[in-house]
Amino acid sequence: MEQVKDYEINSCTLFLMPITYGSKTYTKIIEFDEEYLSPVKPLDIIKGNCNYYGVSYESRKKGTNLLIGYDRKIPIAIEPTNHLFFFPTTSPRRPECIWIGHEHIETYRRIGPHQTVLTFLQNKSYLFNVSYGTIETQHLRTALLKEKLLQRIESNKRKSFYLLHSSKSLQASESFGTYHEKDINIDEK
Repeated sequence: MEQVKDYEINSCTLFLMPITYGSKTYTKIIEFDEEYLSPVKPLDIIKGNCNYYGVSYESRKKGTNLLIGYDRKIPIAIEPTNHLFFFPTTSPRRPECIWIGHEHIETYRRIGPHQTVLTFLQNKSYLFNVSYGTIETQHLRTALLKEKLLQRIESNKRKSFYLLHSSKSLQASESFGTYHEKDINIDEK
């Protein structure tokens, strides 16, 4: 497993899982075809990636709260236009918190009282020691956040499109130029 310090969450990132080495918490990063190990905690990777895209983690939390009304275990829109939405499996401050990428989840099913198998795109399945109810709730909250944010982004695109294209139709049909006296034929009496 390749070791990385600064990890950029991307469209291939499935989840960030904490791993304990002695007294330190590392992160096991799972992508479709790669696995990485980082000496940085999962929450710090999430925070660093929010910063990378120009918005603090605290601002993302506050924005999520304003949009969907939840203030605990809230999903984070790391970068909405690239569909980088991640949700925590427990309080992000707890050392066992896993961050899961919403975009890649295909299905999830209960295995036991606190065990759920998530199947991601490309038939990648992983067992998580998290209850089915938690996964379902977090998945739905993230879908709600994603829907609201993407609606706003799309609405702004439509407004911009309208403004750009409507200003062209307001131009006069004749060409702009100056008139010279010699071009004007006036009958003198």
